[in-house]
Amino acid sequence: MTTLSGVRAAAVVLPLLLLTAACAQQNESASDTGSGETSYPADAVVLRVDHTGGFVTPAMLAGRLPTVSVYGDGRVITQGSTTMIYPGPALPNLQVATLSAEEVAKLVDRARAAGVGSAADLGQPPVADAPSTRFTLRGATGTEETEVYALAEAADADTGLTADQRAARDKLRGFAESLGVPTAVTDQAAAPATKPYTPTAIAAIVEPWVDPGDGLKQPEVAWPGPALPGAALGTVENLTCVTVTGTAVQQVLDAAASASQATPWTSGGKSWTVHLRPLLPDETDCGDLASAR
Repeated sequence: MTTLSGVRAAAVVLPLLLLTAACAQQNESASDTGSGETSYPADAVVLRVDHTGGFVTPAMLAGRLPTVSVYGDGRVITQGSTTMIYPGPALPNLQVATLSAEEVAKLVDRARAAGVGSAADLGQPPVADAPSTRFTLRGATGTEETEVYALAEAADADTGLTADQRAARDKLRGFAESLGVPTAVTDQAAAPATKPYTPTAIAAIVEPWVDPGDGLKQPEVAWPGPALPGAALGTVENLTCVTVTGTAVQQVLDAAASASQATPWTSGGKSWTVHLRPLLPDETDCGDLASAR
């Protein structure tokens, strides 16, 4: 579950993010406002919007990808469109594009104006099993986080929130939606180009393969990476993880191109379900997934 608009929103998040950043740059340059450019380490997360918790499986929780990640060198990584078929593809469709240093600075300004990093009272609406939306912002004194429970699910006025709490949530919701919802910007032909993100490492989240009973034949695929099942991932029973690095990354990518989320991968004489989670520039191994849930 996400607090944005699902697959359709993901298909346009990068073009819209780049366009809105450029528009903000043009609008503010005339009055010379904003924080100006700031230098960040290339792989440092400057701005991220992701989700925590919610009613999903442990494997989905561990492998969940951020909605958008903006890095110090201007890279913007998000999920692209996904074909609505069952079973889905083995690999998520991650896309990358690049912002200028000034455009990154404008996004930071917009995030702060929306309340990211502030101490605003956001309330706790009486909504069950919803995810929280987490905003992460790199500031001058370190990383700041603002986490909002049921940001989309509690958008109505009858959720027990005060007027001030609703106003603070509205600002954060509007900022999140501006990163991924096609509102006023409809000319996608003018959007900057993006390209597929190629990871240098992959976390393979593993659990014993169980026939889903859907009547579909799932051909087995020999697992080309490190031996499965790997080490325990957190405290969830039967959930393990291996980190794929080096030359094995391309071998796994090639094998996954013809696999699906229901593919039984064989290793050590057994069949496994493998959830492939490309690691992002600020991540190094399975431990990053276990600590992020």
